[in-house]
Amino acid sequence: MTTAFALSDVTIAYHGHPAVHHISGEFEVGTLTAIVGPNGAGKSTLLSAMAGLKRLSQGHVKRAPDLTAPGAVAFLAQLSAINADFPLRVLEVVAMGVWPRAGALGAIKGHERHKIKHAIEQVGLVGFEDRLVDELSVGQLQRVLFARLIVQDAPAILLDEPFNALDAATTRDLLAIVSGWHAQGRTVIAVLHDLEMVRAHFPRTLLMARELVGWGATADVLTPNHLAQANQRSLAWVDSASWCEVPGSEHVHTERAS
Repeated sequence: MTTAFALSDVTIAYHGHPAVHHISGEFEVGTLTAIVGPNGAGKSTLLSAMAGLKRLSQGHVKRAPDLTAPGAVAFLAQLSAINADFPLRVLEVVAMGVWPRAGALGAIKGHERHKIKHAIEQVGLVGFEDRLVDELSVGQLQRVLFARLIVQDAPAILLDEPFNALDAATTRDLLAIVSGWHAQGRTVIAVLHDLEMVRAHFPRTLLMARELVGWGATADVLTPNHLAQANQRSLAWVDSASWCEVPGSEHVHTERAS
């Protein structure tokens, strides 16, 4: 297997306080991985950094060569961060998945139109093409955003809490799409909070509490001991701590990325 994303000493701080602290490891190509941890563990911050949307305070994230092209890494933010008030139709939002290849003003060709039509069918929204997105339910909007990801056709897909606040039927349908991406050999990484879902559907897990607690096969990572460690480490952090201070230690790392 080859590496899709290599994290080396990744640290992200806000106003001097650590949100992600010295995390290193690799996401292999074609793996399906959940990122989990307590509230405030830095999960979404880490995922955003991997998408290139957060500046690192230290360390680096290295992508495989085929993930450096425009659109090669697809990112879906949390629904709460998405503004659905624009007067856009479902078809228009799904068609945005073509933009990394054709540009925002590029013509959508016949084969791209077929991809868009097929994506809308896959997410169960046939007949909704002309519906304005601000008229949709939360579940319907997430289906639209998944259709956009399908059209983007990226080899790596990053999902931030993709099933939060969704009904059971929508969650089931979208989980099937995620499983399909995994079967196709895409690299899929999702921030999740439902540990039972992770155990049932995600073969690999990264458990963090600002620092790395465990990373590997889900059964080996989501143990009572590791979960207890994550909760304890999360509680140990204080906002006044130096961003390179390790909780419970007087040692302070002073190295910086060159």
